[in-house]
Amino acid sequence: MKHIVVKTGLILLAAATIQGCKKNLLDSVPYGQSTSADFWRNGDDAIAASNALYSFLGDEYMFAHTEQTWDICSDDQWRAGDHPEDQAIEEFTYEPSNPQLNDSWARKYEVISRANAVLINVPGINMDEALKARILGEAHFMRGLMYWYFYRIYGQVPIIKEENVTSNNYNVPKGTTEEMNAIIESDLLAAADALPLEYDDANIGRATKGAAWGYLTKFYVYQENWSKAIETGEKVINGPYALAPSFGDNFKPATKNNSEMLFAIQCTDGWTENVTSIYSAPRPWGGWGFNEPIKDLADEFEPNDERLTYTMAKVGDVIDPGESNGGPQEVPPGLTNTGYFFRKYVNWRPDGGLDNNMNIVMLRASDVYLLVAEAKIRSGANGDAEINAVRGRNGLGDVSNATMTELIHERRVELAGENERHQDLMRWDRAGIIDLKAHYAKDRGQWKPGRNFTRPKNYLFPIPQRQIDLSNGVLIQNPNF
Repeated sequence: MKHIVVKTGLILLAAATIQGCKKNLLDSVPYGQSTSADFWRNGDDAIAASNALYSFLGDEYMFAHTEQTWDICSDDQWRAGDHPEDQAIEEFTYEPSNPQLNDSWARKYEVISRANAVLINVPGINMDEALKARILGEAHFMRGLMYWYFYRIYGQVPIIKEENVTSNNYNVPKGTTEEMNAIIESDLLAAADALPLEYDDANIGRATKGAAWGYLTKFYVYQENWSKAIETGEKVINGPYALAPSFGDNFKPATKNNSEMLFAIQCTDGWTENVTSIYSAPRPWGGWGFNEPIKDLADEFEPNDERLTYTMAKVGDVIDPGESNGGPQEVPPGLTNTGYFFRKYVNWRPDGGLDNNMNIVMLRASDVYLLVAEAKIRSGANGDAEINAVRGRNGLGDVSNATMTELIHERRVELAGENERHQDLMRWDRAGIIDLKAHYAKDRGQWKPGRNFTRPKNYLFPIPQRQIDLSNGVLIQNPNF
């Protein structure tokens, strides 16, 4: 199968799927027990099950849009769009009833459910052992990935593993911090052990060792476990995951699956719909105009940093939105509210219309380079080599004896719009490196006036009220909500 991310309705596993836009964890049929006698028979069924692990990732209410919403809290962008619930998220006035909080919850547990089904059923299939190990590695990776993203947003959530499925025990309390850390780390380590370094063209898009090492590096940096972050990060740096020759190669359909792309949601025009592109493109040019960058972000880029023009378009830049939109032209005033839009995720076909061949970026090697640099700096070592590798491919001069000031700048411009900024700022605030309350109180102009960030309340989002209601009191709300 050339591309493994397909429209949900086209995925196999009808007998093993618990789909539905309004499904919730506690509404769901136990995945591992809902299979028919005609499934889990052979290697083909195992491959189909592994394919199904990926099918929700590009859903509008997952990483294609909803997960991107958490970064509108940052200083990089204005929410734009027409969803009133987003305003509360941006302004830190959200409540547990905010519908955005619940949208990706059920979908993450759907992926976890599918991963558990693989881990329960695939070991007993008589099939090629190397393929079996890879498929089990994919299941560990996807389950660990979902819990990682849960942890970043909500903190502790219910942990559902194989034993919960076999005992039909789903209404469980939130895991402890230690239990959350353990499931994330153990799943990603198991994935790193089982997955291949890379794939042939027929399997592009599947998780690799590099993806697992990359997310482990991120996990260890959040834990401030510097030695392990450096160890796993250097496996990426020294592996077949070289930085692309040009920063822009990461955001062009023709070069989207380059060596730097550790993990991305695969999109193919006519086969999948790239919802991230639709949300990012200006409304007059075929998109919905959400999450617009602001001038404060544009001003962060150094002169001659080519990342600026690949990251965001501004009034006066020449863009070709396709023949039906008037062909090559300067971005006119009024095309967007802020005067900018994220260019990273938007390409147009020559005849007009958004080019859905662009992938949805999840993790790049450059992110890992900068995480290793941070781990070295914060542990008293020198992170210049990693920072300068990222800067050098953009034609910028080297830094010397870099401090967290240089690191913070580099992460902001390298990863702008990639759903990292707000989380970065919060962990740096926890560490006492910045004062996030003062940072967010600063007026950054019309589209980003000062806001009131409250510690520790706003370090986490509240558990969706819908889930608490379904649990009949088993789930306890996060503090201060």
